[in-house]
Amino acid sequence: MFGRVGEEAAALADNGLTFDIVPGITSGISAPLYAGIPVTHREFGESFAVVTAHDKSENGQPKLDWKGLASGIDTIAFYMGISNLPYISDNLIKNGKPADTPVILIQWGTFSRQQTLEGTLSNIATKAKEVNFTNPAITLVGDIVSLRDKLNWFEKKPLFGKQILLARTGTDESELARELMEQGADVIEFPKWKRVSVPVDQALLNRISEYEQILFTSPEGVREFFEIIFTEGIDIRKVKADFFGCSTKSIKALNEKGLFAELEGNMSQDGKLLIVSDSDFSQDYLNADMFITSKKVIDEQFTPIFKRVLEEASVNTIVLPSSRAVKTIVEEGILKEIIPQQLLKTAKVVCMGVRTAVTAEEYGIFPDEVIAAPNKTTVIKCLSRKESELALMY
Repeated sequence: MFGRVGEEAAALADNGLTFDIVPGITSGISAPLYAGIPVTHREFGESFAVVTAHDKSENGQPKLDWKGLASGIDTIAFYMGISNLPYISDNLIKNGKPADTPVILIQWGTFSRQQTLEGTLSNIATKAKEVNFTNPAITLVGDIVSLRDKLNWFEKKPLFGKQILLARTGTDESELARELMEQGADVIEFPKWKRVSVPVDQALLNRISEYEQILFTSPEGVREFFEIIFTEGIDIRKVKADFFGCSTKSIKALNEKGLFAELEGNMSQDGKLLIVSDSDFSQDYLNADMFITSKKVIDEQFTPIFKRVLEEASVNTIVLPSSRAVKTIVEEGILKEIIPQQLLKTAKVVCMGVRTAVTAEEYGIFPDEVIAAPNKTTVIKCLSRKESELALMY
């Protein structure tokens, strides 16, 4: 609603380009809901309107049917109207809307950085000026605003207000990021990876039956290895080796293919070893053969998007899940001036695991917290603690 999809679609049509239009949930409905206010309710009104609060005129003040809005509409959502609040309030009051009608301003609705300001038609403009409340924001007018005290669900989530920069080393969707967002946080994942194929080592595949142990460094490597085996016409029964994984995720990926596997620490020091990796893998097995299934590279087309998102956000937490993640965020983010170095001083840095913390310190990053036994539950518990609780702990 009040976006520019019509203009954009017309421009495409004028240039002979085909397109699809995907309907979305307009902010005039979604932002109030995330502030605990449904825009319709049988006890608070039977009409709802969405209204532009800024037009193309010289003063930007829209010419509206103020009488109709004030007397005929129970709940009104004004889009991007912070600069016109005095104009909106005065016209609604002049045309019959009670001066004590509740009003709420919702900035960055549906995000963890969501901010709200409540008042009435008589005082909301003054309140907004006092705290320098700015767009992007929705202004919701109506008695239905009173439901917020009872239905304010989103801002009660344990990680509401957390704006997290999460360092990534994998191309798959991050379960941790998904869980952090479910708990109310904004999560910015850096960087965005993509996979590029590499030539298949045919000579190694011809010797596949000779290996006694195969170590998989990632779940992606597991999937790609067996896809290559199948594509190259190799019967899986030629693989005689015992399987091992560097992580529980790799073990799970092998289990899903009906294969038993153990963690890397249970490997024998004897026997011919093949390491299957989806990228270059720094390893201590000097006599092992390496089979690279693909390589991960940073998808540079997402860099401008990431910079824009980072400019708009106010990151207050950095989560480093692994040693490789530390290396990536420093070398690909900070040294390339995509991530401001100052962020390491202003944001709370959380390391998942002691080894990660050691690597961080080697790069000059001193974590505020180290989660010794990290998993999704312990990470959320750590991030949910209030500063007052942390002060008591230390």
